[in-house]
Amino acid sequence: MSHDDAQERSAQEHGLGLSQSMYVPLDLPIDFEAFYLAHQEAFHAYAEVHFGTRAAAEEVIHEVFLEIHAGWPELLSAGHVEQGAWAIVRRAVRDRLECEGRAPAFIINGPIAQALAATKDRLEKMQSTTGLYEAIAELPNRQFEVIVLRYLLGYPTSRVAWFMGIDERTVGHHLRRGKERLRVKLRLPDDRKKPQHKQKGE
Repeated sequence: MSHDDAQERSAQEHGLGLSQSMYVPLDLPIDFEAFYLAHQEAFHAYAEVHFGTRAAAEEVIHEVFLEIHAGWPELLSAGHVEQGAWAIVRRAVRDRLECEGRAPAFIINGPIAQALAATKDRLEKMQSTTGLYEAIAELPNRQFEVIVLRYLLGYPTSRVAWFMGIDERTVGHHLRRGKERLRVKLRLPDDRKKPQHKQKGE
């Protein structure tokens, strides 16, 4: 067995599930390894919805985890490890898209568009999809992340909160703000109940 084969097998035995070229370096701090196992699913899914292929997502997220590992002590001492890691993911994905000069795959890919269309009621979307995907891409970071994780990737609110290291109520807050921004941006009617004014004499 070659050295590379041994490394790949060792990575698989540790449950890392990466290809030979994408394995996480061995002899990791136990807390970092736990962080990797807990967050790699969401990080890869987030990248894949932007790039459209698993291979591109794995390549970028591999680099992301190398960067997280290099700055692990600083992330731990600063607190809010999840938020810091997500910031690295966002930047890496954005930089790769800018470097390639293309829009996120969820804007242009049919399967992603279909997944989003399936959530049209939750997104308060009318029959036309004109401008919807572009509007989502323009949301502030936190609102964009929860919309993508919750509606495009289908994670429950509790899972989104766990991935992002925030409270479920905070996830709900960002979802409401994000949907309201989309409603205003797309000029959709406000279906929320409005108090009825009593007429004179009632």
